[in-house]
Amino acid sequence: MTVTEPTPFPTPAPALAPASPDPAPAAHWTGAPGDSHWIAAARDLVPELADRAVELDASGEFVHDGYDLLRAHRFPSMLVPAELGGGGASYAEVCAVLAELARGCPATSLALSMHQHLVAAQVWRHHRSLPAPVLAKVAAGELILVSTGASDWMASNGSATRVDGGWRVSARKSPASGAPAGDVLVTSIRWDPTSNDAAPDGGPQVLHLSVPFAADGVSVEPTWNTMGMRATGSDTVVLENVMVPEASVALVRPADRWHPVWATVLGVALPVIMASYVGVAEAAAGEALALARVKAGRGGPHIPSLAGRMGNRLTAARDAVRAMVDAADDLRFDNSLAVASASLTRKTLATQAVTDVARLALELGGGAAYQRTSGIERLFRDAHASLYHPLPEAEQEVFSGRLALGLDPITGEPLD
Repeated sequence: MTVTEPTPFPTPAPALAPASPDPAPAAHWTGAPGDSHWIAAARDLVPELADRAVELDASGEFVHDGYDLLRAHRFPSMLVPAELGGGGASYAEVCAVLAELARGCPATSLALSMHQHLVAAQVWRHHRSLPAPVLAKVAAGELILVSTGASDWMASNGSATRVDGGWRVSARKSPASGAPAGDVLVTSIRWDPTSNDAAPDGGPQVLHLSVPFAADGVSVEPTWNTMGMRATGSDTVVLENVMVPEASVALVRPADRWHPVWATVLGVALPVIMASYVGVAEAAAGEALALARVKAGRGGPHIPSLAGRMGNRLTAARDAVRAMVDAADDLRFDNSLAVASASLTRKTLATQAVTDVARLALELGGGAAYQRTSGIERLFRDAHASLYHPLPEAEQEVFSGRLALGLDPITGEPLD
């Protein structure tokens, strides 16, 4: 009998290791989650926004098409809490979206940042259980809010007269970014009371108020014609004897003096504004690197140095804005003088870095970058608009320097 060898059992295949989940995308430099659908939506819009950016820069026309896209994707209400009908996005996500949009059309991004800082101020109030009725209205209609705070500061301008049921106000307010698409103007008016209309402390006051653009006496003059950020529609809003109901006046404060409302404004406004400019710097750096790679083999040894220096300054710009975003604590920060000074200081640092990146992009890209067809020339002009947002560097140094010396940052008098 033939004995056969037993059939060996087949060698079992090695057990497959369980599939590991895809790693989460790295966080955005603003601190927003890398898998945010808001950031993805903004990136998807960049090519379409970029298609008209050059044309609008040349003409100076407002970015109407860009705003139509923003409304269609509900970006105006993204920061409104979900319980009020909004998108429920975080403040960091808003900053990230603005940086991404700026890579396609800086003017669209910057104009939107002006709206978003006004929404952010209302969310700040909402977190403190203070009235913020505009939030639900923004969510319901994707309303666009327009600010005039850049030129108002502590003094404001215009005239106000008490009447039955409210005020009659007149003023010229400029710049007012996004004015051609605005639904509600958020502004301030100087009030110099008469003896028959006395203010609480007898001195000049400032009324902080809102007015619908559709109200009688409100008009927009197309006065914006600048070197950069030409398509933001930062025109002049004219108020001629406009009736403002008492309920539309949110605050009455002494003129020409510090008020904590400005700590809130600075804390919410400067991060979103400067996030747009970081996006401009990112776009300029990207185009310069593309040009430099083409000539890297035949360029001089200085090319890597310029690229590294530009990268350093871009990192500095991101870090300065990220510090502001973190300090905002998702719009739960304290509106103190210290917060205001830190925000202004970081705005200066971010502006220095952004404009450095734009200059280095021109240098790195060489003669080709200086051509208007490269895009870098336009971005260079846009980046330098950051110099003019409150506060310009010299004024910021006075503000912060006075505070460091124990002085009132506005009057220079000793603090109590």
